Amino acid sequence: MKTTMVNPANVKHEWKLVDAEGLSLGRVASEVAKLLMGKHKAIYSPNVDTGDFVVVINAEKVVVTGNKALQKEYFHHTGHIGGERWINYTDLLTKNPVAPLEAAIWGMVPHSALGHKMFKKLKIYAGAEHPHKAQNPVKVEVK
Repeated sequence: MKTTMVNPANVKHEWKLVDAEGLSLGRVASEVAKLLMGKHKAIYSPNVDTGDFVVVINAEKVVVTGNKALQKEYFHHTGHIGGERWINYTDLLTKNPVAPLEAAIWGMVPHSALGHKMFKKLKIYAGAEHPHKAQNPVKVEVK
């Protein structure tokens, strides 16, 4: 038996399609993060980008449960003294429909140069249309 070391030259990146309509924000985010990192593959290695390209459609129709729509807040800092800014989920959704899902997925991938490389393979669209039909993405069911 031989153990083969995975390197970027022998990794094949496929295209996956996830329809987020009516699904929970966290469930979609965790499944997409798993696909981006390549944890669904037998050749997964934490130091190599083994993940696939992921296209997420209907991101604006993702669901949050309970009172999260009113209570969940997102933070960013302007970089100036006293520059803390908070925005709740519903306001962020109206301002940028893909931002909540993007933020949830970013929180689940590694925060490193490799994580940035993985995150660039993510394509999120608010509606049902996407420009990646030529890549023939395979539809993935999220439970």
